[in-house]
Amino acid sequence: MNKGTRIAVVLLVVAIAATLIVLKETRSGGELATDTGSVLPRLVDLGSDKCAQCKMMVPILDDIREEYAGRMDVVFINVRTVEGAAKKYGIDVIPTQIFFAADGTELYRHVGFYSSQEIMAKWAEFGVEF
Repeated sequence: MNKGTRIAVVLLVVAIAATLIVLKETRSGGELATDTGSVLPRLVDLGSDKCAQCKMMVPILDDIREEYAGRMDVVFINVRTVEGAAKKYGIDVIPTQIFFAADGTELYRHVGFYSSQEIMAKWAEFGVEF
């Protein structure tokens, strides 16, 4: 392989890697995942893959996402990897859960670990039925 071909291969590998990172971030709740245009109530959890309480939230969010698919959007945003996410949402402490009505209006914020029962009770307080 000549020098030009090697450079082209390296650039191609870098481009593919960058694309995969963006796609992974979108699927795992990156900033792009919040811009769905959905008309469903939305629970956005801002956290990190490094903090203990954030890790405890993962199975809870996964269960809610699965059980209420098509009736509620559940989005995780990793504030350590999605540039500007903490600032955009005014986050000082993680994990933070933000409840949004179907029209996008913010209803409530909670900081720290939040159980599935507490999350669903909060939705009920707002009269959101699933």
